[in-house]
Amino acid sequence: MNLTSYLCHCPATFSKLGLCPRNRDLKPRILSRKPGVRETKAEESMGEFCNEELNFASSQGVRFFKHVHDNVHGNIYLDPLVLKFIDTEQFQRLRDLKQLGLAHMVYPGAVHSRFEHSLGVYWLAGEAVHKLKTHQGLELGIDRFDVQTVKLAGILHDIGHGPFSHLFEHEFLPKVLNGSQWSHEQMSVDMVDHIVEEHHIEIETEMVKRVKEMILASSKFAMDKSAREKFFLYDIVANGRNGIDVDKFDYIVRDSRACGLGCNFQFQRLMETMRVMGDEICYRNKDYLFRTVYTHAKVKAIDLMVVDALVGAYDYLEISSYIHDPSKYWKLDDTIIKTIQTSPAQELKESRDLIQRIFRRDLYKFCDECIVPKDKLENFKHVTAQDIICSQKSGGVTLREEDVVVSNVKIDLTRGRNNPLESIMFFEDYQSEEKFPIPDSRVSHLLPTYYQDMIVRVYSKKPELVKVISEASKNFQLRTYGMKAQVH
Repeated sequence: MNLTSYLCHCPATFSKLGLCPRNRDLKPRILSRKPGVRETKAEESMGEFCNEELNFASSQGVRFFKHVHDNVHGNIYLDPLVLKFIDTEQFQRLRDLKQLGLAHMVYPGAVHSRFEHSLGVYWLAGEAVHKLKTHQGLELGIDRFDVQTVKLAGILHDIGHGPFSHLFEHEFLPKVLNGSQWSHEQMSVDMVDHIVEEHHIEIETEMVKRVKEMILASSKFAMDKSAREKFFLYDIVANGRNGIDVDKFDYIVRDSRACGLGCNFQFQRLMETMRVMGDEICYRNKDYLFRTVYTHAKVKAIDLMVVDALVGAYDYLEISSYIHDPSKYWKLDDTIIKTIQTSPAQELKESRDLIQRIFRRDLYKFCDECIVPKDKLENFKHVTAQDIICSQKSGGVTLREEDVVVSNVKIDLTRGRNNPLESIMFFEDYQSEEKFPIPDSRVSHLLPTYYQDMIVRVYSKKPELVKVISEASKNFQLRTYGMKAQVH
C-alpha cells in the first residue's frame, strides 16, 4: 500500500499528523519546546515519518498539501506552517514588489514579483535539504526541525524587501538617511517577529531564531560561524561564504525567462551532486559556475528618475515612518509611484512631473560611460555630478550640478574583487573524502582574471545638454585616469 492509500485508510495516522481524515486539511503540529531542547525519541520517530511524507509530497504530489503551479519549477507544494505566513497581508505585499524593479519599462515581460520568487526559493530550499537528508541524513543529523526551518527561511528571506528591487535600499535611502544602517535583511527579521506576534502563529521559539539567522547569513549582521549548529544549513538560502545559494538559483533562471533571454544554467545538476564535507556544501569539480550581469543603461536612467521622485516625495508622504516600523512597512510597495502620479498635492508636483516623464518616455539622456581601470579600483571614490561639471572646459553653456546625474555601477561575481571559486569547495568523486578549491589555472577559460567591474555612467536631465556633458565626462576621464577608459 502506498503512502496515499495508507493515509486515506488510517484515521489514527491522520490524528498523529494533525490531519483531519474528513476534509484532509493539514494543521501544523507545532511543539512548544525550550530553546536548545531537541525531540524525544518518539518525536524523532514521528519527525522521520513526516520527512518521508514531505519527500513524497515533493516528488509525487500528495493531495493533502496546497499547491500552486509555478512557471519555473512546476507544482510547488506548500506545507501548513508556511501557509500561515503566506496568508498574511505582510507576505501578500510581495505581489506588489516587482522582482526586477523598473526593468519592465525596457523588458516588458519582466513583471514577475518577489511573491513568486519567494515561492521558488522556498521550494528549492526544501528540495536542497531533502536531497542532503536523503544522501547524508544519518551522518548529518538532519531532522524535521531542520527541514522546516530551512523552508521557512526560503519563503521569508525577502519579506523585508523595499520597493523597486535594490534601488530603494542602495540608492534612495542613502540620500535621505545619512549614515543609516537600514537593510532589507534586517527588516525581514523584524517582519518575521511582527508576523508571528500579529497573527498568533504557533511556532517554536528556537525555530524562529534560526530562521532569522539564516536570513541574515549573507549580510553584515550574520552571526559568528562558531555559534552555529549544522553550519551547512545556513548556506542553502543565503550563502555568506561564497554566494552560491538557492536564492540565486531561482532568480537567475526566473529573471532570464521573464526578460526573454537565453539561460543555460542548470541548477538542478548542482543540487543533485552537492555534498556536505566538513560542515560546508561542496560540489563535483566538473560542475561549472557562471557570471550574470543585471544592468542596462536605459533601465538605470529610469531608476535614477524614480530615486529623484522618491527623494522629492519623502517628507510629504512621510516615508520615514514606514521604514522603521514593521506594523506599517507592509503598506509600502511599488504602488507608491501611482500614489505620486495621481496625487493633486502641490508638494508632489516635481515628483509627479518626473513620473509623468517616465511614462511618456522622456528619460534622462545617456551621455557617456567608462570602466574604471583595474589599478584605480583600490582607491576608487564614487564619481559625482560635481566631478563632471568641474571638468567642463570653457564653452557657451555653464553646467550646473542639478543638470547631471552620475551612476556608479558595480558588477562582480558575488565576492567583490576576489575569485569566488576560492571560497567554493569541490570534491572529486563520492568515494573521496577530500575537498579542495579550484585554482585559477584550471578555470581561466571559464572566468575572467579579474572578478569585479566598476562602470561609471553619466546622464543629462535635459536633452539639449547631452553634448556638453559628454565632453565634460571625457575630460574627467583624461584628468583622472590619464586616458579615456574603455567604453563598456
